[in-house]
Amino acid sequence: MDDGRALAAQVTGFAARVATLRERIGRVVIGQDALVGELVIGVLAGGHVLIEGLPGLGKTKLAHALAAGLGLRFSRIQFTPDLMPADVTGTRIVEQDERGLGFRFQPGPLFANFVLADEINRATPKTQSALLEAMQEGSVTVGERTHPLPRPFCVVATQNPIELEGTFPLPEAQLDRFLFKLTVDRPSVVAATTGAAEANVEPVFSADELVELQATSRRILCGEHLLRFVAELIRATDPQDPEAGDATRSNLRFGASPRAAQSIVLGAKVRALLDARPVVERGDVEACALAALRHRVHWTFEATAEERRVEDLLPGWVEAARKRAR
Repeated sequence: MDDGRALAAQVTGFAARVATLRERIGRVVIGQDALVGELVIGVLAGGHVLIEGLPGLGKTKLAHALAAGLGLRFSRIQFTPDLMPADVTGTRIVEQDERGLGFRFQPGPLFANFVLADEINRATPKTQSALLEAMQEGSVTVGERTHPLPRPFCVVATQNPIELEGTFPLPEAQLDRFLFKLTVDRPSVVAATTGAAEANVEPVFSADELVELQATSRRILCGEHLLRFVAELIRATDPQDPEAGDATRSNLRFGASPRAAQSIVLGAKVRALLDARPVVERGDVEACALAALRHRVHWTFEATAEERRVEDLLPGWVEAARKRAR
């Protein structure tokens, strides 16, 4: 009982501070409350987030504002076709001291708490892989030595729509490493660039407090019935499943991976925390499903040509999961 009260008190305190964080970010990024909320959930869940949108829609500004509000060391990497893996991870340099010539590791821009990987799909697959491997392992290997990345560590990557020229689409297996994929609406550009002079976001948290918040969010309770619902939701995306719907079979080659289920549950726990609740509700799970599934299903050629979206199929998956999880 005492543990439950302590958790409830922690959740209430963190929820109030995150509300302050969102309010401060909202002064800088105007008219994008839903996007800000989803990005905050992704980062507080301890994951990495991919944001897709056309150039000039405020993606970079949003990431910078969130890093400032969380009190994290910020680094921005502008991805270009000529960017090499060592430009991201760091390299060994030769230097001379009293013992003679030797190698010293020079950390790259990846060694920060909050890394903005801007226009990640402008870089070649080799450079993309260097970043995504570091995201997965939490460390960088250069030569024979492995160098741990700082904690907390979060990557927010932005990308342009793949139909733009000069882009290298991320492979499905690498996309799966992002907790959420978010999209930016066009209207934000006018509101965000014609208002008052740009404001600074004062820190609401420190790096250590963010680690504590992330640990607290994982202690939020998620009932067995909701875990069954999430499992059935992922199953509903599989076109090979005998009970798959017609729309799923005709539009998808493969369904979502088990990581999608993990992403939904982690996001739902943070969403409950932000609402000052120590227990996950069905609405939390359903609210996180789109961002967790958007980049994890693999479309047929015909569905891609017809510009099908997860938004078109998600209601059917949710309905199927509700029936099966009863």
